[in-house]
Amino acid sequence: MPLTFTCERSERNYIETYELQVTPASKGQKAKVFLDGRDLDRADEVGQQSVQNVLITESTVLISIKASFLPEVFDGMQYGAGSVVTAIHLNRQTGQLRKVETITGGILSATLGGGTRTYQEQCTVMK
Repeated sequence: MPLTFTCERSERNYIETYELQVTPASKGQKAKVFLDGRDLDRADEVGQQSVQNVLITESTVLISIKASFLPEVFDGMQYGAGSVVTAIHLNRQTGQLRKVETITGGILSATLGGGTRTYQEQCTVMK
């Protein structure tokens, strides 16, 4: 049975509400994570993203995601390959979500800066 949360992310004057759905692993399928209905396991011509691990306990949901991007040219600038590793910790009782992202290389490192960032968000369980 999937767990579904409505979460709110805010940064400066920007507030975004999104739906996070986590489906536990079954015998034939690995755990799945969806953000606003989009499967976070995906690949296309610019890279791939995969949910590495999901752990669901009575009090916590832990999710780890790895994304890698191929080298690209944007606005005449050449960017190398890059990656983002994300660890999500969601407290099921309080709804507090803590996300830690580590950006290495690529266009994201050039535009957002490389390194590790921590974000706090608030979620509520949807019935």
